[in-house]
Amino acid sequence: MSLFPNLPQPIEPDVPLAHQPLAERMRPRTLDEFIGQQKLLGPGKPLRTQIENDDLGSMLFWGPPGCGKTTLARLIARLTRSEFIPFSAVLTGIKEIKEVMADAERKARSGARTIVFVDEVHRFNKAQQDAFLPHVEAGHITFIGATTENPSFEVISPLLSRTKVYILDPLTTPQIVDLLRRSLVDKEHGLGNETVEVSDEILFRMASYANGDARSAYNTLELAARSAIRQRNGALAITSELLEDVLQRKLLRYDKAGEEHYNLISALHKSVRNSDPDAALYWLARMLESGEDPLYLARRMVRMASEDIGLAEPGALAVTLAAKDAFDFLGAPEGHLALAQAAVYLSLAPKSNALYTGYGEVIEDVHKTEADPVPLHLRNAVTGLMKNVGYGKGYQYAHEYENKVTDMQCLPDNLAGRNYYQPTDQGFEQRLRQRLDEIRKIKSRSASNP
Repeated sequence: MSLFPNLPQPIEPDVPLAHQPLAERMRPRTLDEFIGQQKLLGPGKPLRTQIENDDLGSMLFWGPPGCGKTTLARLIARLTRSEFIPFSAVLTGIKEIKEVMADAERKARSGARTIVFVDEVHRFNKAQQDAFLPHVEAGHITFIGATTENPSFEVISPLLSRTKVYILDPLTTPQIVDLLRRSLVDKEHGLGNETVEVSDEILFRMASYANGDARSAYNTLELAARSAIRQRNGALAITSELLEDVLQRKLLRYDKAGEEHYNLISALHKSVRNSDPDAALYWLARMLESGEDPLYLARRMVRMASEDIGLAEPGALAVTLAAKDAFDFLGAPEGHLALAQAAVYLSLAPKSNALYTGYGEVIEDVHKTEADPVPLHLRNAVTGLMKNVGYGKGYQYAHEYENKVTDMQCLPDNLAGRNYYQPTDQGFEQRLRQRLDEIRKIKSRSASNP
């Protein structure tokens, strides 16, 4: 029985009703049905063990929308036979919180347990959060908060110190596809009582556009099924054209695991390498709008920064890593602009593959030559015995020399004289080439004047 009959109440997950959204009906009933978050809920993982042993403390779930925060809280309440009381920052005031806490305290004395679930806890003000504190501390309630924002900044310190923070990851596209497939055959909770004809390609499109949000994917599938025209065989056919109408966007030809994926990423990489910012922006946008994982694109641009630019513009690596962090922080679509900024920066930066080529030559030598021992003069003599057998003998401490450079050999004997890194005259690498020439001249003079 709710203490607040006038407030909107949550739908009990065990009582699926015809008017409930598909996402609500498909909430998992067991831990084994829960998809994703294996690092928390896999066999033997701490949170799963706590749930199975019915030994829970207060906790915070931090993760993006649609990753399962509310579902997991409800599941915990169901599996531990606890009363589940949800709060909304929009609808709940201090008075209501205190009334619920008083009732939970009475129940705790009789051995009953109450799980208080605070969705979007970052929207609660300090006074609202404070109202939970004494009851969390006294053990009258098990507090579970959910937030899409960093709890370090959005949750008051006293409450944060009394809870364990669990970080939930966004669902991957294949995981969301599995959820959609499950809903198509589930006759009790899903769409299994209808014959819905939908290709794997369209399911992957729905999952890609959901951007890790299972609820969004379920909503898209449900709306598409409702909008589908019934065929002569009685089936509801979800076509690409129908999905375009539902999503209100054009579906570009794309296959995240097929040839078109590799064609497009190749076009982006080669446009950057050819210093063409317009083409780089186009191919980047084409992939993003086709449903490509933005973090995949961020990783590829980090690779470009080292492979095609290297030390000709050392800041390129920092820019691409910052773009990845910015997307992590902002999400889609705002974070797409940070990726676009990185693509243009890489395109306009001076180019050099000297580092890439040099490292490749090193790897080849590592694989093809004998692994000669480290020269004795480069070894640390950390014991008397090591010193007696010659460890460190002949080592030249560069800081004691006028130019901070010596002619000491640092490669093993079988590779002495090898030059792997050959800087170009592009960008900052021109200065590095001048410095390397200077170092080689100093070493040559030192060798000729021992």
